[in-house]
Amino acid sequence: MDRAQKAEFIAGLRDSIKDAGAVVVAHYAGLPVSEMERLRVQMKQAGGHVKVAKNRLAKLALEQTEIADISGLFVGQTLIAYSQDPVTAPKVAVNFAKENDKFVVIGGAMGAMELDADGVKSLASVPSLDELRGKIAGMLTQPAAKIAMVVQAPGSQVARVVGAYADKGAA
Repeated sequence: MDRAQKAEFIAGLRDSIKDAGAVVVAHYAGLPVSEMERLRVQMKQAGGHVKVAKNRLAKLALEQTEIADISGLFVGQTLIAYSQDPVTAPKVAVNFAKENDKFVVIGGAMGAMELDADGVKSLASVPSLDELRGKIAGMLTQPAAKIAMVVQAPGSQVARVVGAYADKGAA
């Protein structure tokens, strides 16, 4: 890469992660290309991105953002996973790390807060924004369904009692 390409790469990486909800840094030494491609596909389907960059270029890109200073994590073969949703990138990365021994999550950042590996794992266990919206919608509709059942129940009970007396009188 010449100097202009490096500057373009740094600017592109900075713009990509500037608005990210969460950034995950992981080691991938010894990971086969097919597995790396599988990680990229999983991350893209979930709404995130994976970038492999030279450590020095990644550090330069992170310097010009409001993300926490995680430059100490860039040692060895590292990659950056990021997403707009603060839960997506950690969730995919942690699940992928469970399946692959050669993929190790070493830390990350959520805004101005630096996360260690345990912090990323904790963030991965939080339900995503869509899951939370679904739970809230379910909780909002549940009381209405219960009210409808309660209102409907006395009417059906009265109908059963009347039906029982009618059957008793006919017999």
